[in-house]
Amino acid sequence: MDKVVATAEEAVADVPDGASLAVGGFGLSGVPNVLIQALHEHGRGGLSVVSNNCGAMESGLAVLLAAGRIARVTGSYIGANKEFARQYLAGELEVELIPQGTLAERLRAGGAGIPAFYTPAGVGTQVADGGLPWRYDGHGGVALASPAKEVRAFDGVEYVLERGIRTDFALVRAARGDRHGNLVFQRSARNFNPPAAMAGKITIAEVEELVEPGELDPDAVHLPGIFVQRVVALTPEQAADKRIEKRTVSAPDGRKTVSE
Repeated sequence: MDKVVATAEEAVADVPDGASLAVGGFGLSGVPNVLIQALHEHGRGGLSVVSNNCGAMESGLAVLLAAGRIARVTGSYIGANKEFARQYLAGELEVELIPQGTLAERLRAGGAGIPAFYTPAGVGTQVADGGLPWRYDGHGGVALASPAKEVRAFDGVEYVLERGIRTDFALVRAARGDRHGNLVFQRSARNFNPPAAMAGKITIAEVEELVEPGELDPDAVHLPGIFVQRVVALTPEQAADKRIEKRTVSAPDGRKTVSE
């Protein structure tokens, strides 16, 4: 039952080239940076990543992306990641963009053993009709486009069929966790970490605070340990390393803001 692994390097050592990964995090919140860095140091490549976004500010998945280790991204937000956009438009990266709520549900459904579900999100658009560019040819043309999906009416309303997502591994970050793998997430870090953890066949969690079994209130557990196979305890320095994507502070008079 003790799922604690001594180091992040040991925890990701068996992730092979070409593996699929569900990675938690929302913006820069709750991103498993230590596990991602360990994966980078192992030199793994050709990875297929499922995540809300692909990192920013040279942190998170941006580390693997900049090194050319990611072959495919399934996500819902590109944001201000210029290298992501460059690789996508240059035909170096295959990208499947998905409505954010649909992505979360596809991960959760996969982890719950649900192969597919119907949703109204995307009906009447290229999400359902097909034609979204998955890969460009580097010359402004589309080399690979998304296929059409099944659309079915229920009670007079059309819904599109979306498939659940399962991945070889999942990397997540929790605020607290015990040796059995029970996890607690903080604020917006809870958005995508629980469904990402559920989707992985082998889920590895880095935790900011490791506690003994029984110390977590069962009612406070956001993800039960049944979904987690390995736990890595972060050092105080690693736990405190939390970046801010865009810092905005109020001016003394309260009438304007200053952004960095």
